[in-house]
Amino acid sequence: MKIGIIGAGFIARALTGHATRAGHELMLSNSRGPQSLRSAVAALRCKAGTVEEAARFGDIVALALPLCNYRTIPVAPLAGKVVIDINNYYPDRDGPIEELDNGSITTSELVARHLPQSTIVKAFNAIMANDLERGALPNGAPGRRALPMAGDDQSAKKIVAALIDEIGFDVVDAGSLRESWRFERARPAYCVPLDSTALTATLAATTRSSLVTENSWRA
Repeated sequence: MKIGIIGAGFIARALTGHATRAGHELMLSNSRGPQSLRSAVAALRCKAGTVEEAARFGDIVALALPLCNYRTIPVAPLAGKVVIDINNYYPDRDGPIEELDNGSITTSELVARHLPQSTIVKAFNAIMANDLERGALPNGAPGRRALPMAGDDQSAKKIVAALIDEIGFDVVDAGSLRESWRFERARPAYCVPLDSTALTATLAATTRSSLVTENSWRA
């Protein structure tokens, strides 16, 4: 499978490493252009391109850029594709977004509104880059970490769930994009290592008032 990634930070590179080792073709991209990604290409054995090239390249495309830049994501080349939304909302970085602050929309619904012809699946946002890089385990391994996922299209979720499992993590389906707030930034399941049983219980118990101390997940 060809996977395009818009963004080339730590999460993007960790995902690229896993996916290339699993036999997929990857193309990284960022706003600075492919020349800035030479070292990543050599280390990860992937391709580099412009943002639009990565969008066109992928059978599926992952968005791993700051949320404040979501309006720069090209719309036309992503039409008809499954798009993995890895974005998180950090107001200090992204600036205040009233719809997110008042809970009337989720980050993935915001992205879906920008990409109305794409099928959005929220995944890979609730794990730190080091944990994504180093925490993979074979299917069935004791203590295997689970990652939450949400989306409105079951076929798209099956594709993303298969990728998550393939690179070394269990999957817990949190429901629709509307329910993806349950594992957004500062929720109890955000970037906390949990197996599938514990993650399922944590997501179910999470309410709108369930918030953890900012940056506690980095401890």
